[in-house]
Amino acid sequence: MKQVLVIYYSQSGQLTEILNNIVKSMKNDETAFTYLNIHMEETFPFPWNKEQFFGVFPETFRQEPRQIKPISESILNKKYDLILFGYSVWYLTPSLPTTSFLATPEAKKLFKNTPVITVIGCRNMWIMAQEKMKSKLQELQANLVGNIVLVDRHINHVSVITIVQWMFTGVKKRFLGIFPKPGVSQKDIDEATKFGTVIAEHLNQNNYNNLQNNLLNVGAVKIKPFLITVDKRANAIFSKWADMISTKSEKNTSKRRFLVKLFNYYLLIAIWLISPLVFILFLLTYLPFYSQIKKEKVYYASVALKEKEV
Repeated sequence: MKQVLVIYYSQSGQLTEILNNIVKSMKNDETAFTYLNIHMEETFPFPWNKEQFFGVFPETFRQEPRQIKPISESILNKKYDLILFGYSVWYLTPSLPTTSFLATPEAKKLFKNTPVITVIGCRNMWIMAQEKMKSKLQELQANLVGNIVLVDRHINHVSVITIVQWMFTGVKKRFLGIFPKPGVSQKDIDEATKFGTVIAEHLNQNNYNNLQNNLLNVGAVKIKPFLITVDKRANAIFSKWADMISTKSEKNTSKRRFLVKLFNYYLLIAIWLISPLVFILFLLTYLPFYSQIKKEKVYYASVALKEKEV
């Protein structure tokens, strides 16, 4: 009997639905599934209010863990043949519940010497979050064998408007009747079953050597080169903001709230003014850097880790 552990944290339920569809096409009489839903001691709200939404930025980006609820011994006492690890992206980083779980001794026990497939459900920027995840899984001595990414396919500025509406209302619907529904499309969520079919074949053979290539063949990862550029540059700037907010203020103080509000204003400027300028620069330099862009697309679609990219 093959043992598969499905680990996830999902506020809206979108990631849960994606994982359930992947698992649906993996189920058979010879595979048993165990589910680990990460629960925080202090829960995060959904829908968010504005202060809480932006207030988690410094800890999230700096990957400063919070306490999670204890994990059942029945989960910890099994040895798994495969882990499906679903996570969402907060501030260009795996969500705070995700990184909090990864910081525990229990995660080290579960992941050590175990094949892992990451499953990401997010807006559109996940490249550097996955690099951070690759690095952490390497520290835990896990064997990353696959990655699946489902994103909002709408253009960047449209998805910003719709995702904010969703996060602050908790309702996934067309905004003002003219914008599309936020998040991953229902079509993509429903078709996630195709990934489970590929994974099941490798699980049954106990061989993951070519798994990621086979997942790519059915559309597991689609990379937009421009977003690689934005993700990298934004990470460098976010690092400065997160460090400044954390070192210059204490949690739950008026100064912290003031600095977080400044970061909020910066985000608005970056999204609506700086990002279009970066896109123009990207277009102007696309041909001279085409060879590099092509190599980056191949690398970021893979499960390899370059130390210099972390």
